[in-house]
Amino acid sequence: MEQFIIEGNRNLSGTIPVSGAKNAILPAMAACLLAPGTSTLHNVPHLIDLKTMSLLLRVLGAKVEMENDVLSIDASHIDSYEAPYELVNKMRASIYVLGPLLARLGIAKVSFPGGCAIGTRPVDLHLMAMEALGAHITVEHGYINAKADKLVGADIYFPKSSVGATINALMAAVLAKGVTSLFNAAMEPEIDATIDFLNLMGAQISGKGTTTLVIEGVEKLHPTEMEMIPDRIEAGTFLIAGALSTNPVTVTNCNPNHLTLPMEKLRASGCELEVENCSITVYPPEIIQPVDIITLPYPGFPTDLQAQFTVLMCLADGISFIEDTIFPDRFAHVAELNRLQADIRVEQNIARVKGVKKLSGAEVMATDLRASAALVLAGIAAEGKTVISRIYHIDRGYDHIEKKLNAIGAKITRS
Repeated sequence: MEQFIIEGNRNLSGTIPVSGAKNAILPAMAACLLAPGTSTLHNVPHLIDLKTMSLLLRVLGAKVEMENDVLSIDASHIDSYEAPYELVNKMRASIYVLGPLLARLGIAKVSFPGGCAIGTRPVDLHLMAMEALGAHITVEHGYINAKADKLVGADIYFPKSSVGATINALMAAVLAKGVTSLFNAAMEPEIDATIDFLNLMGAQISGKGTTTLVIEGVEKLHPTEMEMIPDRIEAGTFLIAGALSTNPVTVTNCNPNHLTLPMEKLRASGCELEVENCSITVYPPEIIQPVDIITLPYPGFPTDLQAQFTVLMCLADGISFIEDTIFPDRFAHVAELNRLQADIRVEQNIARVKGVKKLSGAEVMATDLRASAALVLAGIAAEGKTVISRIYHIDRGYDHIEKKLNAIGAKITRS
C-alpha cells in the first residue's frame, strides 16, 4: 500500500495549477448516458473516482476513452441497466446513473453507493425525486430498483439542499413529459456546470444560479462537447497551502467567483489576496489569526475545505471553532492532526482548535479524501518527517498532488 513521506518545514513559493472539477465531471459522465452518440469532456484529470465511473459506464455498455485530459464517451449502445455493487460501493457518485438510466431506458437497478467514510449520507432525496417524476421504487438486497413507462414532470420540493439529489433530478427530468420545477435546489458551481452540459445536449433548463430550477422536458437529447470547470476544492486546498507558507503562492486555472467565502476567511486569518480572472495569489500572514467557520451549502463555506482550513487554524495565534453542519461526523482527521501535536478537541460537531507554535512530524493515517489533503498540508508545515499511509484516498480527488506541490517547494515522496 502506497504512502507519502513528507519532509516538513518547507517554504512554498511559485505557481500551482488547478485541474478540472471532479464533482462536475462525474455528473457530466453520467449525463452522457442520456443521448446516443459520442460526447467529449475537456480538462479532465486522472483520478481514481473518474476511472471508477468509466468502468461503470463500460459495464452499462458505453465506450469510454481517455487521452491526455480529453474524455470521450460513446453511449450509442446502452445494453445494461444494472450498476453493480462491486463498482458502486467504491464511490458515492455512482448513484448519478440512476436518473439517466431511468430517463433513457425506463428501468434502473443501482446498488446503494459507497465512498468516503465521513458519516451517513442517505439517498432518500434521490429516491423521493424519482418517485415524484412517476417512477416506482423498491429496495431489495441492497439495490435500488426503479421503473417507469414514462417519467412525467412534477413539482419537487427538497426539504434540505442536496447536490446529488438535485443533479439526479435534473438528469431524470430533462426527458420527462411536461415541466418539472425543483424547489430548494442546490446552488453549487457543479450544479451550474451540470445545467450547462445538459442544455448543450438540448435540454431546456432555466433558473441557473438560483434555488428554483425549471426543466421543460424534451423528446430527445444529442451528444455534446464541453470544457469542465476548474476544481474549487483543489484551488482552496492550494490557497491554504500558500497561507501556511512564508512566501506568495499563485493558484492558476481557477475561478475566483467559486471561492468567495473561503477567500474571505483567508483574509480574516491575515492573508492578503491578489485576485485576477483565473488566478489567485495568496500572501501569507506573519501571524495567523484565529477564524471561526461553519460549513454550509454553497455559497457558504464548503465542507470539503473544512479539514484543510483546520490545519491552518492549528497554527493560529489563538482559539478558533469549526462547525460542520453538512457532515457532523467529518472530524476523523482531528485525531491524526493531534498526532502531529495539534491541540484540537471535538464536542458533537464542533472542533475547538487551540493554535500551537509548531506541528511535529509523525506517522499518520488518511481516513478520507479531504482528510488526506489536510494531512499533506500539515506534513509540509510540520517540523521533521511525516509519513501518511492509505493515500489511495487522496488519489480519488487530486491528480498527482505531490508533483504539483513539489513543483512549488514541497518535498513529498510516494513510496
